[in-house]
Amino acid sequence: MSSTPVGRPSYAAVLRIPHARRTFAAALLGRLSYGIVPLSVMLAVNRASGSYTVAGTVMALFGATSVFLSPARAALIDRHGPRRTLVPMVTAYAALLVLLTLLVRRPGAVSPLVLGAVTAAAGACTPPLGPTMRAVWGRLAPDRALLQRAYSLDGVAEELLFVSGPLLVGILTAFAPPTAGIALGTFLIVAGTAGFTTSPAVGAMRPAEAGTGRRGGRRGGGVGRVPGGRGVLWGILQPVVAAGGVGLTLGVVDLVVVAFVEQRHYGEGAAAWALAALAAGSAVGGLVNGAVHWRVPAPGRLPLAAAGLGVALLGAGFAPGLGTLAVALAVAGLFVSPALTTAYLIADDAAAPQARVRAGAWVNTGVNAGSTVGAAVAGPLVGGLPTALCFAAAGTAALLTALATVRRSRGGSTPRAVPERGDAESVPAA
Repeated sequence: MSSTPVGRPSYAAVLRIPHARRTFAAALLGRLSYGIVPLSVMLAVNRASGSYTVAGTVMALFGATSVFLSPARAALIDRHGPRRTLVPMVTAYAALLVLLTLLVRRPGAVSPLVLGAVTAAAGACTPPLGPTMRAVWGRLAPDRALLQRAYSLDGVAEELLFVSGPLLVGILTAFAPPTAGIALGTFLIVAGTAGFTTSPAVGAMRPAEAGTGRRGGRRGGGVGRVPGGRGVLWGILQPVVAAGGVGLTLGVVDLVVVAFVEQRHYGEGAAAWALAALAAGSAVGGLVNGAVHWRVPAPGRLPLAAAGLGVALLGAGFAPGLGTLAVALAVAGLFVSPALTTAYLIADDAAAPQARVRAGAWVNTGVNAGSTVGAAVAGPLVGGLPTALCFAAAGTAALLTALATVRRSRGGSTPRAVPERGDAESVPAA
């Protein structure tokens, strides 16, 4: 058995944890697929059907089954372990993507109903590598400070993947059909999942016995733990609500930025640069959040991060031009990754061993569901209000999220304070 020094841990210390680099790299390789497959599928279906309506409907089905069934897939991992569940999931997911690739090769050859059914089934089988990797970090990191850095590193890396994925699709489709993007995404998820599930760190994760309420001796007997089963979501409402509010806010901001750029005739690529400033700010904020030793507990920091996001977006409404808007969005981004990382930390602290992956999946579902709602709401907002008021609406949504999470933390229904982590559970040596 080995231990990792945890005095004032750095990001390098996170990657020095036994098996961390291999496991994390494999998970990121697979998760890059999440930034490639959806856009590639939409482009391929649009080309095959010749209809934006069909493409949009098919993608809505794919997104709905992928997002809203994520907790159910995570529950299978909690119950049966990652190796026994991720392998059949990725096999079914890859097979359905291959089938979809074959179906869209010839325009008009397949009914939109068939395309919708296949993509919906593929979304239902999407392997939840993100929540599972965060559960692995929860086992590997020996203390809370190191776990905070691990989660921050994970969140920043994931955000960069979702930015780079569509860029790769754009490069690929310049000289190949959209189905090439589906093929690349399929290869990445298969290769990443294979590397992830064969890691000793993942192999050490055993299915938790339902109803034990134990943390494997790591954090002191499960005091204040949220049980498995139907109580999981109720026990982590604060982080799920916060994640949903942040997702909704960002879903609105994306379209408002596009409208801002178009109304001022800055050119097609200007919106990408403004949103890149938001992503860059989020990356910086995530790294800083992980490096700071916070005295305020995570449930207290969560509404502060949401409030910071809201105030920054209120300021974005006063931006007179693209440069000032980019600066305002970069400031707003400083609060995005910290808010989400803190939400995952709270969920991990609350979850019993038989619900750890599920707890993270609920937070992830909150982000994605909120983003979907935000995108739907943004259309009428942009169509009927000036962009300044649209930014104000997004900022208000974040401030209301902050208020809601403060009430949750004071209401006594969030988990009680938990002991600091003890020694890390051992992982078999390579």
